[in-house]
Amino acid sequence: MHAENRDLAPSQPERRRHRVYVTKNTEYHFRDGFCVAVRDRKTQDFLLGHLALRRRIQGSLRFHRNGGIVPSAGEPEIGEALCFAQGERDLVTSPLYAIERPKKEIVQAYPELPSQRPRAKKPR
Repeated sequence: MHAENRDLAPSQPERRRHRVYVTKNTEYHFRDGFCVAVRDRKTQDFLLGHLALRRRIQGSLRFHRNGGIVPSAGEPEIGEALCFAQGERDLVTSPLYAIERPKKEIVQAYPELPSQRPRAKKPR
């Protein structure tokens, strides 16, 4: 797969539904803005219990060599880490290596997401 072409005219609406954000060890597969699959790059196994599943990206972070961290609310770019925030468990990935479109065969192989467990009420 090739890195996404970002030279499209801004006036053209995005029609494609799927996107893959690739880090050193993991692929984060999105459909319509939600993470629908997470796959280990080494084993090619889908990770059914990953925290990113069913979440939207809240933004991204760019790490600088001097230790600085700069947040971005726009579309994540190569070199930035994805940020998922939901409830009490936030997730920040390692920096992105590539942004790709998945092959049709991979989309068809996405596992069915396990049902969400109801949250236990906190004792008062």
